[in-house]
Amino acid sequence: MTTVIERKLFGTDGIRGIAGEPPLDATTVFATGLALGHSLSRIAAERRVILGRDTRQSSPWIAATLAAGLRQAGAVVESAGIITTPAVAFLTRTHGFAAGVVISASHNPWRDNGIKLFGADGYKLPDAVELAMEDEILNHARLATAPDPASLPPLEDNASLHNDYIQFLLDCVPGLTLDGLRVVADCANGAAAAIAPELFDRLGGEVTLLNISPDGRNINDHCGALHPQWVANEVRQRGSNLGVTFDGDADRCMLAGANGNVINGDAILLVAARDLKQRGLLTGDLVVATTMSNMGLEAALRRSGIRMLRASVGDRYVLERMQKENAALGGEQSGHILFPHLATTGDGILTALVVMDLIARSGKSLDELTADLKVFPQVIVNVKVREKRPLDSIPAVRARIQEAEEALNGSGRVVIRYSGTEALARVMIEAESEEAMRQHADAIADAIRAELGV
Repeated sequence: MTTVIERKLFGTDGIRGIAGEPPLDATTVFATGLALGHSLSRIAAERRVILGRDTRQSSPWIAATLAAGLRQAGAVVESAGIITTPAVAFLTRTHGFAAGVVISASHNPWRDNGIKLFGADGYKLPDAVELAMEDEILNHARLATAPDPASLPPLEDNASLHNDYIQFLLDCVPGLTLDGLRVVADCANGAAAAIAPELFDRLGGEVTLLNISPDGRNINDHCGALHPQWVANEVRQRGSNLGVTFDGDADRCMLAGANGNVINGDAILLVAARDLKQRGLLTGDLVVATTMSNMGLEAALRRSGIRMLRASVGDRYVLERMQKENAALGGEQSGHILFPHLATTGDGILTALVVMDLIARSGKSLDELTADLKVFPQVIVNVKVREKRPLDSIPAVRARIQEAEEALNGSGRVVIRYSGTEALARVMIEAESEEAMRQHADAIADAIRAELGV
């Protein structure tokens, strides 16, 4: 059953909301800069902070406002401009910054935005640290006077930082060339559009880059990792070998095979796990997935002598379990894949390169590498909610969940949780019987909608 942690500002991936409205109004954004700057004064001799952003219309003013708060608190801010979230994590760790900040709402629509925080080690701040910051942010928001965002000059971007990140990506797959491959890459009109052209130009092959013309409002608009069928259709129509698609800040990746079929994070985990095991790099012969990963993945890994452990949804929780188990691979069905020997956080572009390198080394197509993955029918129903009350406190919802669990015992799974970044309850049912799956999913969703729906 879902456990709801009382949070005032931070969700499972930083602060997120509609730009211009609390908690992403100018006052709270400025207060977040103040709080981060003051917290760094207690732990860092040099309070240097790197700031990156995605392509949303609101990202420049949010970045400038947060930077103003940081500077008022005595921090030195360097802007990497439009850049991916994992690039900021990498640059924070390798360039001696005390913290990294990304202005992005990842896969959300353009009106949303967010603030993601990284420590000096390149890892996302732990829940406890973020939650401890909340009271300080809210206190500053009550007492401090935020500048008018319109009065702030735009940040000066250091474009050379992009080159350092691109070289890091290439160094992760030494010798990789895409010669002989026809690839379609969907950059979602997001941050990947600032990295992909130069990166793929240096890798050769016939790479078609799509959705690389952001206008502030077209990020994730019926494209990107949330809509992988789009790139899958492009692959089929163009007769390409492979499709890759990223979300708005490129921390996740989905793929498409030559037949126009979507290859999700579960399938990526399967091919990566087998490759790492073959090379003696899969510590403990285990992979960390999440409660949303398909039972078919678990069965396919088991056939290869690999155990699958499940963590709560959210790449930070996958990472926590990986660190506890000393795992070399983990990820989510949504395309967040973690390679801790290469990076501190999920990196969509890195994931794509790792898979391309695997294809080149194996001489097999992506479809061949995933041919034996037989997935159980799975449905996910999203229910918009007005509040996130504990679901086990609602008798009607609890009863529908219990009915489903009893009916599917041994032949399916029931996972009900709130989104950590949106006002949604997610109902996931997995079962051998598609009819039973949809029946139980609809019953639970209807019960939640009746009690909590907007």
